[in-house]
Amino acid sequence: QVQFVESGGGLVQPGGSLRLSCAASGLDYYYAVGWFRQAPGQEREGIACMSSSIDSIHYAVSVKGRFTISEDNAKNMVYLQMNSLKPEDTAVYYCGAVAYVCSDQLNEYDYWGQGTQVTVSS
Repeated sequence: QVQFVESGGGLVQPGGSLRLSCAASGLDYYYAVGWFRQAPGQEREGIACMSSSIDSIHYAVSVKGRFTISEDNAKNMVYLQMNSLKPEDTAVYYCGAVAYVCSDQLNEYDYWGQGTQVTVSS
């Protein structure tokens, strides 16, 4: 049984940092894990994705250079380090799994977590 659980969200001031965690248990090795976010009234957008099986990482332009995706396979964890946070980064953040290669198409993802709220405000 596959389970995704996000954690690490919260309230942070502009310019601050947060690290989100995604506990991904029961996932086959060939799945790529992506981080998405959804702001109120907006569509869910992909921001970072990692495919260990083919050694690829992708970032959205809006977060490149500020966010870093990483993994700890021994702990079945995927992380999203977020630095230099801006108010426009405020959203619910989700992790999800897609087979083989990273994708920004929501319907290609087989598994999702419940989300964690990130609020960037002074």
